[in-house]
Amino acid sequence: MRIKRSCYNQDSINAGTTILTSKPFAHILKSLFRNERCDHCLESGKLFKCSVCQYVYYCNRNCQKEAWSIHKIECPNLKKISPKIIPDAARLMARIIIKLHQGGGEEMGYYTEKKYRKFKDLMSHYTDIKNDAKRMEHFISLCAVLFAFLENIPLPNSAELMGIYGRICINSFDILDLDMNSIGVGIYLAPSVIDHSCKPNAIAVFEGTTIIIRTLEDLPCLNWSQIRISYIDILNSTKDRREELKKSYYFLCDCQRCIQPEPMATAAACPNTSCTYPNSSDATECQKCHEKFPPNFKETFDEVTEFSAHHLQNMKNMAYLDVSKICLKKQEGVLHAFNIQYVRTLEAAFEASVRLLSWEDAEYYGQRLLPGYLLYYEERYPLTGLLYLQLGRIQLHLNKAKQAYDSLRKAQSLLTITHGEKSTLTTENLKPYLYRSIDIIKNL
Repeated sequence: MRIKRSCYNQDSINAGTTILTSKPFAHILKSLFRNERCDHCLESGKLFKCSVCQYVYYCNRNCQKEAWSIHKIECPNLKKISPKIIPDAARLMARIIIKLHQGGGEEMGYYTEKKYRKFKDLMSHYTDIKNDAKRMEHFISLCAVLFAFLENIPLPNSAELMGIYGRICINSFDILDLDMNSIGVGIYLAPSVIDHSCKPNAIAVFEGTTIIIRTLEDLPCLNWSQIRISYIDILNSTKDRREELKKSYYFLCDCQRCIQPEPMATAAACPNTSCTYPNSSDATECQKCHEKFPPNFKETFDEVTEFSAHHLQNMKNMAYLDVSKICLKKQEGVLHAFNIQYVRTLEAAFEASVRLLSWEDAEYYGQRLLPGYLLYYEERYPLTGLLYLQLGRIQLHLNKAKQAYDSLRKAQSLLTITHGEKSTLTTENLKPYLYRSIDIIKNL
């Protein structure tokens, strides 16, 4: 683990500074990717299967060796339940139990030179979990799996098991690949000290399973009580963000963004197409240009909102271009350009276009999506930088080298802050495309 010296001596911290790196206390590869990625380092590529359990894959002997202290316990159990696939949450719980049996409870994750966290220091929200019917149902089902799975080691008592479960619910990080897709889940001791904000001043990114905390803005000093990351996707209305945080983490967010008015998130479009004022859906005329809304506009707005919500929910795991286009057609002239549903629908259309290799559509929807990302994520956020990077790649496919260069330069300025100049994302994903665009322009 690497720690930046705590700056209570008032040393300033620049945006794009790595303030903490940490290896996981325990982690799992999501079972969805178990045939595609190394079970230890989570990298994709050439893999070989564990000869005993025939369940996990490794990229090399070194990864297998590093994973052995935990895997030697779970290996015969995975073989025993084959061909069943153990739920991800149960496997993470099992790995934590195994590690605690091996003395892992004494492992310390330092976030300053002297301050650290052990696993027992992580918040479990024991009482909240116990009063949460849905989580208790999940916990009971996981316990049944664990009793069948871990026959060769004694399990903690029910209170201790619930404490472990609670610490996973409250403290786990999704481990992300270079495209910010979740491929695993990990418990990280030191980073668990960081609180949430819907307007974060830091970001968690990953190199393999290593978590890296980087600053998104200039700070007067490194005061861990003031460092904030976002626990959730912040491209949502205040109401939806607060509900998600309350449901998942048991607190009501009162960050700067949550206490300020948010007129764009659920806004209606002005009937005057040249006016961009965000109106309420029950307005009878635009508050800025005074253009009259059509009769029954509120009913139309509610119908479009309900229709969009239904299809966006259905497209949560897989976006469809034709469905996205239908939604966008219905939203035209009804939802404001910064209405969350409109931005999410553009996002679905963009993702579907990329998956279908429909580059003209992808460029069109990506460019229309950018203003929404810049508003809700702001510039210094990984997903904004990644959108610029994707646009640059797409424009190269379309032989638009000059536009690609501009997009990739913007991606570079943002991703250098969020990921760093020497990150794999920058060196292997961004720079080759940037250099390619420069070469093409030189030869024009």
